[in-house]
Amino acid sequence: MASQVLVAANRGPLSYALAADGTLSARRGGGGLVSGLSAALAEQPDALWICAALSDADREAVRRGVSEPGVRMLPIDPEIYDGAYNGIANSVLWFLHHHLYEIPREPVFDAEFRRRWASYVTYNEAFAAALAEEAAEGAAVLIQDYHLALAPGMLRELRPDLRIGHFTHTPWASREFLLMLPEDIRSQLVWGMLGADRLGFHTGEWADNFITGAHLDDATGIAEPFWPRDGQSGVWHRKAPAGNGGKYGEKRFASVTPYPLGVDGDELRALAHRPEVDDKLAALRAEVGDLKTIVRVDRTELSKNILRGLLAYRELLITHPEWRERVVHLASAYPSRQDLTVYREYTESVRELAASINEEFGTDGWQPVLVSVEDDFARSLAAYRLADVALVNPVRDGMNLVAKEIPVVSEAGCVLVLSTGAGAYEELGADALTVNPYDVTATADALHAALSMPAAERADRTKRLAVAATALPPAQWLTSQLDALRAPAPPS
Repeated sequence: MASQVLVAANRGPLSYALAADGTLSARRGGGGLVSGLSAALAEQPDALWICAALSDADREAVRRGVSEPGVRMLPIDPEIYDGAYNGIANSVLWFLHHHLYEIPREPVFDAEFRRRWASYVTYNEAFAAALAEEAAEGAAVLIQDYHLALAPGMLRELRPDLRIGHFTHTPWASREFLLMLPEDIRSQLVWGMLGADRLGFHTGEWADNFITGAHLDDATGIAEPFWPRDGQSGVWHRKAPAGNGGKYGEKRFASVTPYPLGVDGDELRALAHRPEVDDKLAALRAEVGDLKTIVRVDRTELSKNILRGLLAYRELLITHPEWRERVVHLASAYPSRQDLTVYREYTESVRELAASINEEFGTDGWQPVLVSVEDDFARSLAAYRLADVALVNPVRDGMNLVAKEIPVVSEAGCVLVLSTGAGAYEELGADALTVNPYDVTATADALHAALSMPAAERADRTKRLAVAATALPPAQWLTSQLDALRAPAPPS
């Protein structure tokens, strides 16, 4: 049966496990994007989620014809998947959008890059073909993230009747960084995105970055930024299809809009008060006692800036020795992308720096840093409830939902120390203590101010942060994009 609402994302809402006896069992998938979309799609019961089969167990489920209602997994060839996911999405596009390249050494666009890009193209083609096959006439399609940046344009060629949206959950690179890409690759990337009727980003800054960077005038066609005083911003474009004698096709408009994803406060609080979280909280309270807590919860992702956060905590203990044996830093650092060398090295650096701080300042009765380098969501929620200070200091990152989650769950209220590089900065900056993510001294000063803040001010800030954090919960976030897909384009 064809679907009226479809979502496409690299990761699906579930994954399979294969037992020794050959039995397959389904379990809920992980990751913030999956959690947010799963909650949102609960109100779209006829929706179809198309995703990649990520593991041998997932591929075996596809081979056997095992499926769950509302989910279709694509059995991408593992070599193609590795080239697309690790070779391009996480090693090129992620670094590009987060401005993480070590410029004297990176990027290098050579023959190996081209081979990986071919895998990325094939990967996107598989999703476009599946969406074209499953979509009802005039259906709404929401394609997710930088893994599938080419899919909107490919799908537009296959099914011009569809209303297509794309949402990017990372920042979008500045024009300066986009121009690092080879000209033909940049053109493919931009035209792929412009296949969508609507493009969504978490912040106005990243939406503006896309519009600015999408200015093209070459053999493939013309794309021009559109900046009205009122109404929809976006990009007008006319493509010159291959084999069309250089003639331009229909003039189209891609609307570009920020949709700052929030959290579902009721659901989050319910999750945070489950028995298993209560048990974790009791264990943390026994370990922490009556000490003040600085909490951070991140993946060991290069953009998260965990090392500078630890250095700022170390500087706090040096410049404000009065906090020694009065505060503890609860740092949850989930291992991320450990199949890439640079991420394994970064994770090890986090462990080493935390151990160094404990060795330098620790006493028989006090360990300054309690670091957990494992994926333990229940422990993280317990730490949320215990937080006096939340530290979220990425150099440049996506929405950083942790910055929204902790104020909603913290039991005594918390002060948010937030870097200007966080996606949540646009919404939460007014009620947080904001810092330059590179300035370790300023971050140490902000931690001191946060720990010293009067209880009444802390409570007031927490209330305002929680209101802002829950302003656009996942279901409303998705619905607003579906509604917008039906809106007409502005006059040309």
